[in-house]
Amino acid sequence: GTCSESSEQIRSRIMGARERQKDRYQGTAIRFNADLTASDIEKYCHLGAKEEHYIEQIFRSLELSARSYHRILRLSRTIADLDGSDNIQEKHISEAVGYKMAERLWDGLEEM
Repeated sequence: GTCSESSEQIRSRIMGARERQKDRYQGTAIRFNADLTASDIEKYCHLGAKEEHYIEQIFRSLELSARSYHRILRLSRTIADLDGSDNIQEKHISEAVGYKMAERLWDGLEEM
């Protein structure tokens, strides 16, 4: 079997994620996860104890800056929304970190 989604399924997940964000940020100046400031992240990207421990380990091992930490949390929130999940789970953080590492590698390659 193939694990690729149809464009219809992808569109549906994106629309679902947008709806989740619209509901979550209703009555605030925030529209999308990308708009979250550092203090908003504290409020809207709540992590369970397991996820908190997981991201702290990553944070230390990759020596991430506070800015990178917030970017990973924002991206984790979006990945969770696309997954239809209210809570950010380890798999969402892991995927966000993967993108962050790919970006870091890409930047390094572009400097060569």
